[in-house]
Parts: sequence; C-alpha cells; structure tokens
Amino acid sequence: MFLLSQILKRLVRQGQLTVHDADGKEHFYKGSKPGPKLKIRIHSKKAARKIAIYPKLFLGEAYMEGDLTLEEGSIYDLLDLFTRNIGWGSRNLLVNFGDFAYRFYWFFNQFNPKSRSLKNVAHHYDLSDEFYGLFLDENRQYSCAYFKSPDDSLEQAQLQKMAHIAAKLALKPGQKVLDIGCGWGGMARFLAENADVAVTGVTLSKNQLAYAQEKAKQTGLAAKVDYRLTDYRDVADKFNRIVSVGMFEHVGVPYYGEYFRKVKSILTDDGVALIHTIGTADRPSPTNAWIQKYIFPGGYIPPLSQVMPAIEKAGLYVTDIEILRLHYAETLRAWRTRFHEKIDTVREIYDDRFCRMWDFYLSASEVSFRNSGLVVFQIQLAKRLDDLPLTRDYITEIEEKELGAARVAAE
Repeated sequence: MFLLSQILKRLVRQGQLTVHDADGKEHFYKGSKPGPKLKIRIHSKKAARKIAIYPKLFLGEAYMEGDLTLEEGSIYDLLDLFTRNIGWGSRNLLVNFGDFAYRFYWFFNQFNPKSRSLKNVAHHYDLSDEFYGLFLDENRQYSCAYFKSPDDSLEQAQLQKMAHIAAKLALKPGQKVLDIGCGWGGMARFLAENADVAVTGVTLSKNQLAYAQEKAKQTGLAAKVDYRLTDYRDVADKFNRIVSVGMFEHVGVPYYGEYFRKVKSILTDDGVALIHTIGTADRPSPTNAWIQKYIFPGGYIPPLSQVMPAIEKAGLYVTDIEILRLHYAETLRAWRTRFHEKIDTVREIYDDRFCRMWDFYLSASEVSFRNSGLVVFQIQLAKRLDDLPLTRDYITEIEEKELGAARVAAE
C-alpha cells in the first residue's frame, strides 16, 4: 500500500478519497480544491501493489474481480475524481508508470490484417443481441449522438446525428452509398429511406449482419439496402458517397494510408466521404491498456495530426472538419443510465463480473470525454474542390429536411 499511498498523495488535488486497505487501515487523501468525496476498500495487498504499478490496467481489473469496492460513491465517481485530478495532456510519471513496457506490446498490436480485424470485431460486437438492445436507441446507433439540447432524448439525439451526417453527404436521389462498418444498419436504413439512395453496408460482425438484414426486410427496405459481411479492403464497386461512423477507431495507425487510398479509389470523381470517428485533443499515445485488453482489442484513438497526413498523401481534399465535444459524454451518460436500469437483466444474460466490466467501461469512457481530451471528429472529404456548396448553409437546410421526413415516417 505504501507505493499506492505515495501516488495518491500527489494525485488528489481536488476532492477527497478515503481508502481502507487489506489490513483494515484507513488512508485519507484530501485536495485543496472541492470535488467528489469517496470511500473505497482494497481487499488484497496484491491488488494495491498492481494498481500502484500500472493503474491503467489494474484499476479496472481490481474492480471487475471484486478486489476493489466502493463504500461511498460509484465507480463513475471514482474515475471522475481521478481524471479530474490527472487532467488531459498530463505526463505524470507516477500516474503513468508502466507505460514504457506497454508501449512495445501496443506497437505490435496495432498491426491489423484482415484475420485480426475479424477476430477483434467479434470480441466486442458479437455479444448477445438482447444485451445491446437493453441500452441502445431503437436504431441501435452505437456511436456518438448529436445533442442540440441537453433535454434531447437519446432517440432524438441519434436521429439528429444521422440527419447531420446525411446533410454533410449532400446526397442526390439514385446515388450509390457505401457505409463502412455499418453496425446494425441504422444509418444505412436512414439514408435509404430519407434520401432515396441505394446503400451498401459492410461489417465484420455476423451478429450485426443478421440483425441488419432482418431489420431491412421488416422495414421494407431490403431492395434499397444491401448488407455484406465484407472487409472494407475487399470492396471493389464505385460509390458516389461513402460514410463511416465509429469504424475508423479500429483501422490501426499502420493502415491509415491504405484506408484513405481505398476510400479515394472507390469514390466516383464527384464523390464525397464523411468519416465520423473518436479523436483526441492530446498528443499520440497508446490505447488505454484495460480498454485494449477487455473491450476494444486493436482499437486506437488518434489526434488529427496523425489522420491528416494520411488523407493528404491519398490525394483527397478535406472540405470540412467539425469537432463534437461533449456530445459523446452525454451519449454515454444515457447508455450508462439505461444499463443500470436493466442491470438485473444483464446479470441474467452474463454475470456480476461482466456487469462490473461494462460499468467500468461506460464510466471510464464518459469521464474521458468530460475530463481527458476525447472528442469526435467529423471529417468531410472530396476528390474535387467544386462538388460541394461554398458555404456550410446547406448542411442546416438539408438536415432540417431530413429530420422532418424522418419524423413524418415515424408517425
């Protein structure tokens, strides 16, 4: 406990934390600024040592395994306290002790050939369909929503996200659209229904594919939406528009050049692409070790400084960039609230350990968007400079039209 205590003494500058160790001793840490007030218990000396050595991995593991429990407050509160005190952009060696060894492992894990991509996707997305249905919106949008108001429901915010993206694509009736990483197919169905376009959606998840195909039949869109179990690298057709929402995080840094070259090669000469991806305002750094191991193997969140060179080398024009700041934090809060409302059902599907793992994941993700510099990039690309309007007014105009059509269809 000695090493962990020294770290916490330096770390807690706002809020206060009481720790009961495995010997029953109480350790109290109080910052000079107000903040969350929490009490935790660490049930073994081994867990305390591991957390001190590498908290980015072992804090989450300790919570999952029940070696760390909250006596006052929640795991969200604890992670909020830690991330508030660390702050984004921090390179505190005590907090990041263990990163040096992890960087070597992470470097090699970024190589993401097709076989590994398939395995990585299955790890996260081929969980029970019933499970995802418990906390996602009715269209199963598993990505950042677009909150025009803090009072927006999750369903409304996700509908606004799809309309916002559709507007940036500047779609025309009869065009062919590719959705890279189409998930459960909600975006493809939205575009096909509201913009009169033919959409091909590609995914590496068998569960998502089956759901998307069945949903297209149920909604009468099977003739306009074609879902395929295909790696984006194997797509050979040409498309007027390409959209990718929440997939770029799984590409891997060594494959950025290949990704954007592929986008360019399958876009028609008048084509437009919209890439929606989590990004960071911080400098490049390895994926969080716990997230890498338990949630998104092979995943990575880049700064713009890593993405832009690959786009430039591919020969694509960046025609618009929008940074969505707290939208994902609000999305994750909505998911976390719904998850807790249905946690008894989750426990029936899986077990207590799984519940703690997902509680940690949703909580850690939300506080990262609130306190640690995570954002969402929407990057619009084109092959030519003159294929989009000169001002951004068209985005709002089309967006309102798309939302109006979607509301009428829902009624």
